[in-house]
Amino acid sequence: MDGRLQIFTGNAHPKLANDIVTELEAPLGRAVVGTWRNGETRVKLEENVRGSDVFIIQSMSNPADHHLMELLLMIDAARRASASRITAVVPYYAYAKQEKKTSGREPISAKLVANLIVTAGADRVLTLDLHAPAIEGFFDIPVDHLRAASLLAQRFRRDGKVNLVSVSPDAGGVARADEFRTRVGAPLAIISKRHPGPDSTEVLEMVGDVDGKIAVIVDDMISTGGTLVAAAQMLKDRGATEIYAAATHGIFAGDALDQLANSPITRVLVTDTIVLPPGPRELLDVVTVAPLLAEAIMRIHKDLSISALFT
Repeated sequence: MDGRLQIFTGNAHPKLANDIVTELEAPLGRAVVGTWRNGETRVKLEENVRGSDVFIIQSMSNPADHHLMELLLMIDAARRASASRITAVVPYYAYAKQEKKTSGREPISAKLVANLIVTAGADRVLTLDLHAPAIEGFFDIPVDHLRAASLLAQRFRRDGKVNLVSVSPDAGGVARADEFRTRVGAPLAIISKRHPGPDSTEVLEMVGDVDGKIAVIVDDMISTGGTLVAAAQMLKDRGATEIYAAATHGIFAGDALDQLANSPITRVLVTDTIVLPPGPRELLDVVTVAPLLAEAIMRIHKDLSISALFT
């Protein structure tokens, strides 16, 4: 590798890509990423990438299929142009909730997406807060899986919030909530829930004391908002004085923002891995992940350890 660092982006989140290259004090590579008149995705890299260390930034946000196709074609273009190494920087990894079969005759979509990225020619993946950590094992290439817990906890510490309790909205998110708890110095509570149908949530019970405390519901993503609203109501009924939500990916599908605005939640803290959809924003507090991703990109480029970013 001749040491040249080149960064490109698709159309999923150009602002985040520009914020990252600003942090790196590097230019954003020129590329045509659009659509042909017949609806097919068009990609052309307008930089010489031969021998370069190429990073392609693309969240798989809505429309996920289209943004995934842009990513695959950009990887393929870089590979065919003889890039020395190609890293797919995927702040938000779509289909992550479909990491296992829950009934017969279903695909394991998260695994298929991993196969597509590897087959396209990626040598490495950099991502943030996968819904299921096991997805790392779906790749036969290195995966650098960053966490946003430090950024979210830092915001709460900066605001001087005390008497907090970190709440996991389900059993699968206990490790995430526990990391947040450690960083802010708070106890842990766990909510048990089940999904009786697609995009529907039923809260069953809670373990932990939230009476008289400020509850922070910690999750990896907010999609329909159903989990948060149900959890917030239970926390209010159990005596929580204030209720906050902290999540990495703010998907806010459908009328999620309206639901949250009408819930007991005081504030929702999310990062900018995804472009926020239209809707009421008064409830939201957005933390940027650009410095974290920029530092990870530079460390990968220089073959330095990524583990330092988890402290």
